[in-house]
Amino acid sequence: MANVLLTFPGGKNKVLTMSYDDGRTADKRLVSVFNEYGIKGTFHLNSGLAGQNDRIALEEIGEVYLGHEISAHSVTHPTMTRCVREQIVEEIMGDRKALESITGYPIRGFSYPNGSFNQQIKDMLPYLGIEYARTVESHGDFRMPDDFMEWNPTCHHNRNLLELAETFKQLNRRHHLNLMYVWGHSYEFDQDNNWELIENFCKSVGQREDIWYASNIEIVDYLKGYQHLRFSASLDFVYNPSYSSIWLEVDGAVIEAKGGCQTKLV
Repeated sequence: MANVLLTFPGGKNKVLTMSYDDGRTADKRLVSVFNEYGIKGTFHLNSGLAGQNDRIALEEIGEVYLGHEISAHSVTHPTMTRCVREQIVEEIMGDRKALESITGYPIRGFSYPNGSFNQQIKDMLPYLGIEYARTVESHGDFRMPDDFMEWNPTCHHNRNLLELAETFKQLNRRHHLNLMYVWGHSYEFDQDNNWELIENFCKSVGQREDIWYASNIEIVDYLKGYQHLRFSASLDFVYNPSYSSIWLEVDGAVIEAKGGCQTKLV
C-alpha cells in the first residue's frame, strides 16, 4: 500500500497567513506591503464602525482589500461573552450582510472582538455561516489548527516576529505541515513607529518558492477539500469531487489530484 500524505499546493509543506483586525486606514499601507512581496492577508472588519475614527469607509473596502480576504469581526466590536445570544446573532449576521453587500462574496471567517469567546459562542458560529474564528492566544510555533473555531495564531507581530520568521524559513520537516500565522492591528505600526518591522518581515519571507501564501479561508477550504477526497481501498487511485486541486505526496512523489477527476496514485 502506498504512503499517501497531504501537502500544500505544488508539494509545499509550509504556509504563511496574516490576520489583521478593525479596518483602520493604516491597512492601506499594510496591504501595499503585502502586495509588494506576494503575501496574502485576511482583514477582519466591523461594518458598523466603518468610516468612523480613522476606519476605512464601507464603500472603500472592496478596492482597498482587493486580492485579500475580508472577514467578519462583529458589527460594533463588543465583548461577546457579555452579550446575550440574540445580540451575538445580530452582531455576526449583521456584519456578514453589510460586508457581503460590498464584496459580493460570502463572508465565512471571523475573529473574536477583544479576544472574547466561550464554548457557547463557538457552538453558535457554524449556524451563522462562520467556518473559522481566530483567537488572540498565540502559541509561538507552527502547528496546524485542530479546531477552526478556536484558531490560535503563531504570534502577534510584536512578539519575536523576525526570530520566528528565520526559524520558519529554515524548517525542513517534511513529515509535518507547517503554518506561520501572524496577527495584529495595522495602526500599531503607527503607534509604535515600527513599520520597518513588518516591511523587513515581508521582505524576508515573501516570494519564496517553498512557502504557500494564503488567506485564512484559503487554508480552510484547502483542508476541507482534502477531507472530501475519496480514496480507493488499496490507495491506488483517488477521486476529487471538489473543483480545486489537492496536492498529495505519494511514496515521496508529488501528485496533483485535480478537481472533478480521478487520479492514479500508483
